[in-house]
Amino acid sequence: MILSLLIILALLGAACMARCRKRMGQMLYALALGLFFAVGCGVVPAWLLQDLQSAYEVKPSHAWGQRNAIVVLGGGMERVAATGGLEPGLFSYARLVEAAALQRECVRSGGQCKILLSGGDAQRTGSSEAMVYRQALLALGLAGDDVLIEPISMSTWQHARYASDVLQHFCADHVVLVSSGVHLRRSQLYFAHFGIEATQVRADYLCAQKSLLPRPHNFVLADAALHEYLEIARYRIYIALGERAPPPARLAAG
Repeated sequence: MILSLLIILALLGAACMARCRKRMGQMLYALALGLFFAVGCGVVPAWLLQDLQSAYEVKPSHAWGQRNAIVVLGGGMERVAATGGLEPGLFSYARLVEAAALQRECVRSGGQCKILLSGGDAQRTGSSEAMVYRQALLALGLAGDDVLIEPISMSTWQHARYASDVLQHFCADHVVLVSSGVHLRRSQLYFAHFGIEATQVRADYLCAQKSLLPRPHNFVLADAALHEYLEIARYRIYIALGERAPPPARLAAG
């Protein structure tokens, strides 16, 4: 996304120079160069990530209820070349470990505790994220009865839509939503739309790397943050235009 913007600015600058608009071309070149260093050196991604993640820096304490659900959002899968097997993706492992720790804490409180894994086969691998994640949780020692799956959602919006159906059926009185820190703001917005008031817990926290020279890591983080802002803006525009139905009655989350 950032790379595309830089290329567009450079092309516009070249076009202006070719049309004898030298001053405008120089301004566009300078803008592209300035943006390149501002992003690559960590200034822009640090600013973008701060607003997205600041509310989730400190992990909350939990007032566990009688029927608790820990919702884990899908974060992709990877296919191992040597074996052809599927494993949770880079961000997914942290989410699963966080969910397993929360589930053990919940069990100690004496209530009923389920982990709900939400994620379909968005990558066309032949298996849903929810099923792959379930195997990983079983390998961590969780009992199969403690793990529910929602294996059809293909996006964060669908995670919220289909998970809400499962949670209504389970009659959860306390819901915890586990995802990456950069992803929680949008996830919270979508889940609230479908009537789920959840406690948000980040599984990971992204930090830009400040440096004098541009680093590829910072471009990746800037793209991830911009994607979240654009999706949040699109949701708000849809709501303003009446494109999506108003949220149903709320589900208490404790």
